[in-house]
Amino acid sequence: MNALRRALAGMLASGALVAGTGLAQAAEPACDGGHGAFRNHLGMCMLPIPAGSFTMGSEESMAALHQAYPLAEDYRLENLSDEAPAHTVRITRPFYMAATEVTVGQFRQFVEQSGYVPESIADGTGGYGYNAQYDASKSARGDAFEGRDVRYSWRNPGFAQTQSHPVVNVTWNDAQALARWLSHKEQRAYRLPTEAQWEYAARAGTRTRYHCGDNPQCLLQVANTFDAAAAPFWPQFAANALPGNDGFAFTAPVARFAPNAWGLFDMHGNAWEWTQDLYGEDYYAHSPVDDPEGPAEGSVYVRRGGSWHTWSLYARSSYRNWNTPQTRYTLVGIRLVVQGP
Repeated sequence: MNALRRALAGMLASGALVAGTGLAQAAEPACDGGHGAFRNHLGMCMLPIPAGSFTMGSEESMAALHQAYPLAEDYRLENLSDEAPAHTVRITRPFYMAATEVTVGQFRQFVEQSGYVPESIADGTGGYGYNAQYDASKSARGDAFEGRDVRYSWRNPGFAQTQSHPVVNVTWNDAQALARWLSHKEQRAYRLPTEAQWEYAARAGTRTRYHCGDNPQCLLQVANTFDAAAAPFWPQFAANALPGNDGFAFTAPVARFAPNAWGLFDMHGNAWEWTQDLYGEDYYAHSPVDDPEGPAEGSVYVRRGGSWHTWSLYARSSYRNWNTPQTRYTLVGIRLVVQGP
């Protein structure tokens, strides 16, 4: 099996796993300002997101979830209780959101122009990465990836990336530094989205599990998640792979799949996205209706959307996950917003 994984890794690096999949690259978003969109100093296309209201969270029954995700153990479904109660949220002010996740090339420009040293390098402990020889069962914590290790950082997650792939192995603190630098550079208020803004934008007016519908199979058209392309690299998880092949065993170039109704790409899959909010397990029970910003206290921050290594259960619009602000992982990236008028 290790020989197969090494062979597949070589095919990925050479592009052989991507070519001939029949997946047409999605059109880049129009950013000429005609519809209020603009392209920033790093080339991010910032799209206008209107004010409005939506139902945040989920209260799906165990029976419904079991039917949709028959391999999911009860404890996994019970752990989704922090998505409840489903509740009305009003986003009272329009804002701009990046059409794509921050790319390797955009993050590289930031680092080179600002002189900022990303946390995985500055603290000397590195990040996480894919290694075909790594055995998770022999690691202290059972992590799916090797690390922390100084070999891994935003520059090297252990697999091939181009400048147009989403940057990963970046911390919440790295995201804050990027937002501060862009804010100073452009005199605009850049930051991470609140958890509510993120879900509102991801849903784009829908109430289904994904912006493409309720059936996990629709993810093959709109998202890079854990499917038949990635399963050979993690045979222990193969049963949980989405049937079908999206053409990418690891990250995909941004904007490769179809966007949601508001023009946002990869809101499901490719890379988890940090949000501005601290995590509160019971926050939904008492959060304000207007523009919630998460609990005032906590030690971990919410990340949303799933990644290229994420099972379809965890790529739903309502799913919540979290990490410490120092976490750098080969699945986690960044998407920024700018507060509008």
